[in-house]
Amino acid sequence: MQQVNIGLIGGGTVGSGVYRALQMNSELMASRLGVKLNLVKVAVKAFDEPRPYPIPEACMTTDWRSVVEDPQVHVVAELAGGTTVARTMVLAALKLGKPVVTANKALLSAHGEELFEAAQQQGVNLYYEASVAGGIPIIKALREGFVGNRITQLYGIVNGTCNYILTRMKLEGADFAEVLKDAQRLGYAEAEPSLDVDGHDSAHKIGILASLAHGFWVHPDHIHVEGIRSLSRTDIQFASQLGFTIKLLGIIKKFPGGTGGGNGSKVQVSVYPALIPSTHVLANVNQVFNAVFVRGDVVGDTLFYGRGAGKDATASAVLSDFADAALDLKFGTKRRVPPFVPHELAGSVLSIDDTASRYYVRLGVVDRPGVLAKIAAIFGEGNIGISSMIQPEGHEGDVVPLILMTHEAPNSAVRQALARINELPVNKAVPVLIRLETLE
Repeated sequence: MQQVNIGLIGGGTVGSGVYRALQMNSELMASRLGVKLNLVKVAVKAFDEPRPYPIPEACMTTDWRSVVEDPQVHVVAELAGGTTVARTMVLAALKLGKPVVTANKALLSAHGEELFEAAQQQGVNLYYEASVAGGIPIIKALREGFVGNRITQLYGIVNGTCNYILTRMKLEGADFAEVLKDAQRLGYAEAEPSLDVDGHDSAHKIGILASLAHGFWVHPDHIHVEGIRSLSRTDIQFASQLGFTIKLLGIIKKFPGGTGGGNGSKVQVSVYPALIPSTHVLANVNQVFNAVFVRGDVVGDTLFYGRGAGKDATASAVLSDFADAALDLKFGTKRRVPPFVPHELAGSVLSIDDTASRYYVRLGVVDRPGVLAKIAAIFGEGNIGISSMIQPEGHEGDVVPLILMTHEAPNSAVRQALARINELPVNKAVPVLIRLETLE
């Protein structure tokens, strides 16, 4: 039986998880593939660094170049993380004509276009299933399963930390800060949680999916990103009363114009908390789980659900890429469905100001006559219709929350109206805006 040798760069949480998974199921994979996967070397930061699963010291090294440049290594897996040295590692392997497997969404978000071009020039593939949504096979589904579809809409809950926080806030009526501390204690959130709670981790992933779905590379700077820090249990409570659940969504929407991904077509690529109908399946994705809802013009609606992070879920995706790389090497296949397919006629990202939506708005205003009239007048001047208004009773003090639901309006008009309202003397809190996504 043919053997494919694998070298890992990174022996921490994910790397040790991959090592263990290969030890568990290498024989199973060999029986299915007709190729034996053999892990020959693992580059680590230190032999004694903490890792959830042990790796024999005999196969470890602290020199990553000795992995990449080893002629016995056929496939290189970059599991180290980061965007600087990792870029050097991947480029070095590609230049030697070696396929690369990576789980590094930040690297692909920052340098994906360069890396895929380098892979194409060398006639090898760059595999990245583990970079988005952990064990959910969304990359392969978009690239291969939906190859006959135009992807018109994609909504993703792709950050388990934020989903855990929002789930707890809804089920327990807890505040954001309280649940964040619990998430940090349980290991779901980092000590410095900005990457997750401010939406940047989701943006890395949704940018990769948008690039794959629409055939032009989405630069991170073109993605509109909002996190969940501004959300309160008041927002969760009133959203529920109105029949909605708040989720942090990565959103990809194709707007009319052209065919495929080109001819000037516009694609919204955004990350923000959104109200979604509580009856929709995405509203019931809870705790640390991820889900990706995909709408294709032929297939219709599909949903992918599972664990989006963790050593074992990520290892499963890495093994899938090992299998693809091994079969490509076995049969000398350099091009099936390529891992990234740029279209000749590329589209572009639509500015968030050019989108339109319905909105939930929370204000903190002085409780006195005439305030509602002033606010309604500002919305009216922006041609923004108000569909409902709630001013809950029972709040102590002179400042009360005011909840507004609007009709569909351009983002730019709503943003300008809220800027004016924020300057009113009767407004005592920064307005909170949450978009409504009907998922229809």
